[in-house]
Amino acid sequence: MISGKTAEGVLYAVRRGGSAVAYCALSIRCGTRDEEGFHSGIAHFTEHTIFRGTSRKSASVINGYLDRLGGELNAYTTKEEIVLHATVLKEDLGKAASLLLELATSPTFPEKEIKTERGVVIDEIQSYTDSPADDIYDTFEEKMFAGHPLGRPILGKVRSVGAITSDELKKFTRAHFVPEAMALTVVADMDEAALEKSLKILTAKYFPDHVPGEPIAGAIPKGASMVSPVKFTQTIDKRNHEVNIVIGAPAPSLYEEKDRVTAVLLGNILAGPASNSILNSILREKNGWVYSVENSYTQYADTGIMAICLGCDKTNMEKCRSAVRKEILKLQTIPLSEHKLAAAKKQLLGQLAISSDNGESQALAMGKSLLSYGRVTPDDKVRETIMAITSQQLRDMALRIFSPDATSELIFL
Repeated sequence: MISGKTAEGVLYAVRRGGSAVAYCALSIRCGTRDEEGFHSGIAHFTEHTIFRGTSRKSASVINGYLDRLGGELNAYTTKEEIVLHATVLKEDLGKAASLLLELATSPTFPEKEIKTERGVVIDEIQSYTDSPADDIYDTFEEKMFAGHPLGRPILGKVRSVGAITSDELKKFTRAHFVPEAMALTVVADMDEAALEKSLKILTAKYFPDHVPGEPIAGAIPKGASMVSPVKFTQTIDKRNHEVNIVIGAPAPSLYEEKDRVTAVLLGNILAGPASNSILNSILREKNGWVYSVENSYTQYADTGIMAICLGCDKTNMEKCRSAVRKEILKLQTIPLSEHKLAAAKKQLLGQLAISSDNGESQALAMGKSLLSYGRVTPDDKVRETIMAITSQQLRDMALRIFSPDATSELIFL
C-alpha cells in the first residue's frame, strides 16, 4: 500500500494480489451544492457531457477507447462530488488513468453533442419522476434542505437542463475542476513503486504548472451556508397503487467520525440490507407488509440524513408506520443486550469486509475518503471504532437522530 502527493492533490494505490483486473477513479470535490450562479443540474450534466469530446478525442473515440480493450468507463454525480472511474486489464491501467485525466482537464462540450445528451438527461429526469421509490427520496431531501444548496436536485429540472450551454459547462469546469480538489485512486496487482512513479509522471503531464502540495481535505465548500433542516410532515396524492413512505431526520456529518460510525451501526440494526434487521424482520419476513424496507444514511460535509424508506399496499400503511415508530422507540429506551450488540457488530464488520473486497468499490471509497479527510482510514481503525461502540451510545444516537422535534415524514399515496 502506498500514498503520496501528486499533481492532482493525492494519489492512493492499493495492491490487489492475484487479479488481472485494475480499477481507477478520479474523484472531484464538486457536486450539486456547488451550482450557485449556474443552472440547476449542471454538475450532473457535466458528468454526462464530459464524455462527448476532448481537445484530443471525439465522442466516438472516447466511447470505444476502453470498450475495445474489454474495459468499462463510467461516472456518477452526488451533491458533493463528480467521479469518473474505469475498470480494465492491469496492462491497460495507464490508458484508463490517462483517459480520466484527459476528460477532466480538456473537455470541449461540443454544442451538437450537448443537444444529444440533453435528451438523454431529460429522459432520466422524467424516468425518476415516474418511479415513486426514487422520486420520494429526492423530494424528501429537497424539502428538508429547502433554501440550502443541499436541497438542489442532483438531476436538475427539465427547464434548467434545457438552458445549459457549452460556454456554461466550460465555465463550471474551469471553476471547480482544479487539481487541489481531485484524488486519483488505483487498485491493482502491480508493483507499488513502479505504479507510483508512472502515475506521478502521468499526472504531471496533465497538470504541468501545478506545484504539489497538501490536498484541501476536511473543508466545507467555500461559501457554504449553515444547514438548518426543515421539519415537516406531508402527504402527496400521486394516485399510485403502492404507498411510498420516507421517515427521516438530520444525522451526523462526514466529520463527526465516531458519531457517524455509531449511526452506521444503528441504521444497519434498524433497517440494514440483511433479512434479520429489525424492520426487515418485522415488516417483510414476519408480516409480509412490504416488499422491501431500507435504511438510507447519507453523509455530507456539514450534516447528514438518516431515513427509513419503504413501499407498501395502502391497507398496510398505518401498520407499517406504527411498527417503525414502535421499533425506533424501543431502540431509544431499551439498551441492546451485550449479545445482540456483539452480533450486530460482527454482521456490520462482515458486510464491510465483503464490500471492500470489491476492487471498484475500494477505489471509489478511497477517493471519497481522500477528498473528505486527506487520508484513507485503515481497516483496523474502522474495526476498532466499531468494536468500541456501547449500547448506551447506540441508544443516545437513536434519541439524537429520531427525536420527535427533528423527524420528518413524507408519504406518496
